[in-house]
Amino acid sequence: MSEASTTHYALLGAPTEYLTPLERPGLEEAQAWCRDLATTHYENFRVATFFLPRKVRPHFESIYAYCRVAEDLGDESSDRLIATRLLDTWGAMLEECYDAPERSTHPVFVALRETIEACNPPRQLFLDLLHGFRMDRYKTKYESWEELLEYSHYSANPVGRLVLWVCRYKEESLALLSDNVCTGLRLANFWQDVVEDAERGRRYLPAESMLRFGVDEGQIVGRVFTPEFGAMMQDLVVRTRAMLLEGGALSLHVDRELKVVLDLALKGGEAILNGIERQDFDVLRGSPMVSKARTAGLLVEALAGKIRVGMAT
Repeated sequence: MSEASTTHYALLGAPTEYLTPLERPGLEEAQAWCRDLATTHYENFRVATFFLPRKVRPHFESIYAYCRVAEDLGDESSDRLIATRLLDTWGAMLEECYDAPERSTHPVFVALRETIEACNPPRQLFLDLLHGFRMDRYKTKYESWEELLEYSHYSANPVGRLVLWVCRYKEESLALLSDNVCTGLRLANFWQDVVEDAERGRRYLPAESMLRFGVDEGQIVGRVFTPEFGAMMQDLVVRTRAMLLEGGALSLHVDRELKVVLDLALKGGEAILNGIERQDFDVLRGSPMVSKARTAGLLVEALAGKIRVGMAT
């Protein structure tokens, strides 16, 4: 590898733990790196993958690691140019992983190559995710429901499609159902985090909805709840709930182990929407957190489902 290309893929300016090592790690070492990143950065990921067959877990861990590093690279610097450069470098490393895998030295791409060889996921899904992370750098406010759907097309939906692909479900009809689930979950998180997002200079509440119901941005910043704001949130929750319900039909078409994971995700999204409804749609007083008891209940239900799957096989 030339000196220029080595520098190009060095991820200069990235967090130390994400820098490309000088020597290529072995597959087991690379997969262990991805597993550690997945299970130490996001507890729910460890829970979700527990319900999947052991043979596919490394693929989910490599995909998660790819997403986690990319998201952190995009958020690493307040300088948009630096963040964009890091994301572009990550994208070039992805292309190398597909086209010249013997040159990949970052543990994420050593591990991801095994996933590519075993499952042949479309490259475009990974590239779409990068586009979603780039959008986060230059777009902080959304004008319409359609703009939110476009954002989710890049930032959320590819993950669901990759999950299906790894599990050998390649039908576009199932991918479209998955899109509804992933977009619905993303929107549910937006609705519960209105205040937190506002503090970061972001607004995912569509401007068209604010105009329709007579809500202004000052209410969000000042946390001024009104009946009009409540009516707007109720409308957004109803639309999001319908999207999750439609996507939930995916459970009828996948194996029982994947169904357990899917149902857990759907119930988590429903729990968020129910929490918003329980506090009369007033998300300005704080995020409606899912109670520990409810979280434990979801996990118990999922575990029981896995046990039933084991007894039936």
